[in-house]
Amino acid sequence: MSNTLNNNHLFINAAFSKSTERPPVWMMRQAGRFMKEYWDIKNKYSFLTMCKTPELAADVTMLPVDLLGVDAAILFSDILVTAEAMGGQLSFEQGVGPRFANPVRDKAGADALQTDVVHKLSYVADAIKVVQSRLNGSIPLIGFAGAPFTVLSYLVEGGSSKDFKRTKLLLNNEPELAHFILGKIAEVTAGYLNLQIAAGVNAVQLFDSWAQALSWDDYAEFSHRYNTRIIARLDRKDIPVISFCKGSSVFAPLMATAGPDVISIDWNVDLRDMKERLPAGMAVQGNLDPFVLYADKAVIKKKIYALFERMRDQKGFIFNLGHGIMPDIPFDHVKYAIDVVKEFHY
Repeated sequence: MSNTLNNNHLFINAAFSKSTERPPVWMMRQAGRFMKEYWDIKNKYSFLTMCKTPELAADVTMLPVDLLGVDAAILFSDILVTAEAMGGQLSFEQGVGPRFANPVRDKAGADALQTDVVHKLSYVADAIKVVQSRLNGSIPLIGFAGAPFTVLSYLVEGGSSKDFKRTKLLLNNEPELAHFILGKIAEVTAGYLNLQIAAGVNAVQLFDSWAQALSWDDYAEFSHRYNTRIIARLDRKDIPVISFCKGSSVFAPLMATAGPDVISIDWNVDLRDMKERLPAGMAVQGNLDPFVLYADKAVIKKKIYALFERMRDQKGFIFNLGHGIMPDIPFDHVKYAIDVVKEFHY
């Protein structure tokens, strides 16, 4: 499957820090629960069935393309499919989220995690091919994976966590075991992202969703080290690599040393100030507070325009939220925000 695009594309150009007439726009969780059309599918199938059925994954991936007019699609999947492939007994419970019935909390559990598993994720490659046949080169498709620390936290906690107590106990009391598990996840993740690239994605994003739980030193040791290892192994010719974490307003200068093309920035920092602190030629993505999308439309436009004015004359800027869309944000507010972006010209 070719990942060739029909024309020059705003998103790819911005990701490689080339000049663009306006910032490209896509939004994390853009194919999610805030859309009625998503629920029309979700009410018929389980979440994992949607992820593992290429035609369904493609249907959901295409919703924001068709309904919102975004400048890039992101594959519908989940960051925990790698952990499931490695042997995690994964389920999703309504109102609870992901659960692992066999949390990894000792050496035996870590030893049981398999690494020769990328073939188990072939359904993702199949979904990419279906999506690309539908996109037909019109806009780029972004693939993604969960970063090792974030995946580790789910495996150790057995699901979502508010305080990451078990995870931090592992890091503090048994760092060698933590590194053993992280190394396994990193190996699988690099192979998984290369599988997506071979299948035809046009960019990839590494999601380290829970990195903000870590101190600077722990982030460097237990997160950044493995993200760096993954990025170094990617078949990234002409494929921009985006690095995202909640906490990037703190960690971005360190994240940059891993060598991504783009760093996705949360809303806790001035975006221009952060870009000027990063290496020349490194793009930024972000960083509107997603809660702005609950506000009146006049406020949404004002906030977006203020961000754009702040980023005027800056090459390498992709408009996005500082994190994902919440499920109860009104659809028409999301659509309005994207229309505002697309009407803007420097």
